[in-house]
Formats: sequence, structure tokens, C-alpha cells
Amino acid sequence: MYTVSAPVDVAVAVLIRSDGAALLAQRPETKVYAGYWEFPGGKIEPNEPVRDALRREIREELGIEIERAYPWITRVFVYPHAKVRLHFYRVYAWRGEPRAVEHQAIAWQRPDAIELDPLLPANGPVIRSLMLPSEYAITRAGEIGLEPFLSRLEARLRGGLKLVQVREKILAPQTAAEFAQRVVALAHAHGAKVLVNSDSALAREIGADGVHLTAEQLRGALTRPDLPWCGASCHSSEELRRAEALGVDLVVLGTVHATPSHPDAVPLGWEGFREIAKDAAVPVYALGGIVPSDLERALSCGAHGIAMVRGSWGENP
Repeated sequence: MYTVSAPVDVAVAVLIRSDGAALLAQRPETKVYAGYWEFPGGKIEPNEPVRDALRREIREELGIEIERAYPWITRVFVYPHAKVRLHFYRVYAWRGEPRAVEHQAIAWQRPDAIELDPLLPANGPVIRSLMLPSEYAITRAGEIGLEPFLSRLEARLRGGLKLVQVREKILAPQTAAEFAQRVVALAHAHGAKVLVNSDSALAREIGADGVHLTAEQLRGALTRPDLPWCGASCHSSEELRRAEALGVDLVVLGTVHATPSHPDAVPLGWEGFREIAKDAAVPVYALGGIVPSDLERALSCGAHGIAMVRGSWGENP
């Protein structure tokens, strides 16, 4: 077995169509892992910016010009022949029609319904991350009222909301548990996922999709909770590294802006967010005073999407 001490840097493009399908390409017969399916891309030349390498490689491999791409996640993977650091970008706009210039074939696939086999081993976690939507909505029924909030939630679910965190600090425990159960039933009826803040036992009991760890829980956790999905709250590079090591599926990072709920917190600002989120191995949601119109800015700073408490329910932050 041969490995190198320093990883080979690779720029990787995840082309995403308007219907959510992503482009996979089949490796040529002349390369290692011939016939395996992968996201297209290639090695970054010495001193070459990642974005420039991405444009060059995709021009060579697919015959298209990238127009709109965002930094996403960076993952290190050790193959028997090499250690690689994969810099994934999500690409939403390009000129031309992709074609298999250097690959055997290309195919569009929905992340939740991949039909191709075999897949390059490094791409499994990436495909799972692509299942996560751009908005992570956090409940606030304690402030709005249970029934009014559930009405808002149902309207948002009908409109396509797909990921909800139940976080209710001011409700009585029993009331909060009953509310969480109603959220799960409502969300699942619309094909959405629900994570319960801080309470793995409750998440299992009510059939939620996972748990969202607080920063304090993250610092003390020895193993990832045994649930299908796990998120975590982070406020620093150290906490983000801890979340990656634990194997969580997503993190929220903030606060980006000052918020009424955290008046003493020093905001990161967008540049502070960008610096911490850069090269994260898991999807990062921007949190803290965020509104829906912030999505483009968040993506440009390396976010997977935006997490909102007030912004998801039509309120000012």
C-alpha cells in the first residue's frame, strides 16, 4: 500500500440542475478506479487558485464554462494509491451542454435516488450532504403560541420547507415534547426532516429524524448519537473541528449578526463566518440575524445554506 504524507489537492465540481439532480461522470479505462462514478474535477496545479483549477478542469472534462459556483465542503480521503484533499464546489450555472470529453459517460442523478454503481468511495458522504436543503428552520412556538405557530409551519411545509429543528426553551417539558411530536407528524406528512434540539431520547421516542447538539453537548460528546441525522451548534473553528471529528451531518455557525436572543454574543460578521467555514468537511449553515435574502451572501462565504429562527416564519430578526 502506498500513501503520500501530503495530500494531493483536487478541485471537484458538483453541477446541480434546477430540479436538484447532480452530474456524475464515469472514470475512463486508463485511470485508477476505471468505471467508477465520480463528481468531475482534477488536480490543482501548484499556486493555482482552487476556483481557477475548477474552471480549467471542467472546461477540459465537460466542455462547458462555469458561470456561478460556490465553495462548499472539503474532504480528505485516503486511497490505496494516494491521499487526496477534495475541494468541492456547487455549480449552479454554466455555458454549454455538459458532455463526456474525458470520461466514459455522464449522467444526471438525484442525490436521494442514485442508480449508478459503483461510486467512487470518497463520494458517499458528499451525496448524503447534497440531500440537505438550503434552509434550516428553527421553531419558536413558545413566543408565537402553539397553534399559531403550527399554522405557520404547515404553510411553510406546503411551500417546500424540508428541514426543521425543534428548539423550545421556554415551554414546559411535557408541552415541548407533545409539540415536538406534532411537528414530526406534520413535517413527515410533507416529506420534511425534523431534528430535536439537545434531546436524543425524545428524538427517538417521537420518531424524529435526528438530534441537534448544543455547543456544550458537542464539547462533551465522546461518540455521535445513534440517530439517522445529527447536527451541532458551533461558534469557533475549534468547535467546528470537534463536530467534524464526531461525524455530525451538519453544523450551524454563528452568530453572524447580533440578535435579541444573544445580546452579549460578539457577531462573527460575514468575513468571520467565511474564515471559520472555509474548508469545512461538513455542510455549514449560517445562523444569527439571518433573513432569506442573505442566502446568496451565505453561499458565497462557503455556507451550505441559512438557519433561521425568526426569518423562517416571516419575522424580522
